[in-house]
Amino acid sequence: MILSDSIEVNASAKKVFDWLLYSMKDMKSYKAWHPEHKEIRWIKGEPGKEGSIVYIEEYLQGILHKLTFRFTKIIPNKLIKYRILYPLAIFAPGNKFLIESKSENRCVFTARGKINMPKWLFIKVHKSHKQKLDATMLHMKGEGENLKQAVENL
Repeated sequence: MILSDSIEVNASAKKVFDWLLYSMKDMKSYKAWHPEHKEIRWIKGEPGKEGSIVYIEEYLQGILHKLTFRFTKIIPNKLIKYRILYPLAIFAPGNKFLIESKSENRCVFTARGKINMPKWLFIKVHKSHKQKLDATMLHMKGEGENLKQAVENL
C-alpha cells in the first residue's frame, strides 16, 4: 500500500529542497512545518547526508509517535529517501520526498510512504488502523500545504 500526497509549489526545486533540509536542522522550523511535530534530534550525521540517522516525535490521532529513520538516498533538489529503522521497517520499508521541477520557479512536492500490507488487511488487523491511515494522510497533506506556504513566502 502506498500513501502519497502531492502539492504544486510556486518556487524552484532547489528552494524547496533547501527549505526541507533547513526545517530538519532547526527545531523552531521543524515545529512550524506541522503543529504535530514535537521533536527532531540527529543521532548520526545531518540532513542531506546519506546514512544519517534522525529521531523524531510527532502526534497522530493525539498519540505521540517516537520514530527513528535512516536517510538512504539523497539527490539534491530532487529526492530525499528514508526508512524507519527495525522492527517497524518490516512493515514500512521506505518513505520519500520527491521534488519534480516543472519550470524555473514551479515544482511539485510529493510525500510518499509504503506499507508492506494491502490496505484491507492493514485495517482488518486492528480496528484503529483505518483512523491511523486517515490521520497519516491528513498529516502528509498538512506538511505539504505548510511547506508550500513557507517556501512561497520566503
